[in-house]
Amino acid sequence: MAGSVEELLDLLYTEIEEAKNAPLNNDRCVIERDRVLDMIDDVKAELPVEIKRAKDLVANRNDYIASAKREADSLRQQAEDYAKRLVNEDAIVREAEKKADELLSDAEEQCRMLKAAASEYCEDTLRRMEEAVADAYDEVKHSRAKFRSALSAASGGPAPRSQPAPRRAMYDAEADEDED
Repeated sequence: MAGSVEELLDLLYTEIEEAKNAPLNNDRCVIERDRVLDMIDDVKAELPVEIKRAKDLVANRNDYIASAKREADSLRQQAEDYAKRLVNEDAIVREAEKKADELLSDAEEQCRMLKAAASEYCEDTLRRMEEAVADAYDEVKHSRAKFRSALSAASGGPAPRSQPAPRRAMYDAEADEDED
């Protein structure tokens, strides 16, 4: 008579419940000793099997829980790594933008400095050129005056004055700047 422990206990219960009452006593009954002992032996035999099944179920449940926990930890770690990577990428982008802004600012400053230096150089060169032209003009006037003196001394009187060439106005860079 084999079965699960639960079935065997149900049979044992039914056997006792259906047993005939002992004469003159309702609390006691008469049962077949061998049959009940066989049922108890079957329960004893089945009990280790049921306990083993229960232990296996508990072990399987614990393995499942441990596996789920490992998977959850792995997913959490992946999420943390991904978040760190995003933060690092964001920091790299911000750092690159900051560096680009600095480079642009430096380039603009160098451009301003180069413009100022070029303007100063041009102004200085034009001033020196103006001075050189003025000095040359003065030299020409001085040489012309010497030539007239020498001509008048050689001819013995005042040199005939020829019509002087119309004077050209001297270029004045400062006046030109004021007009702009």
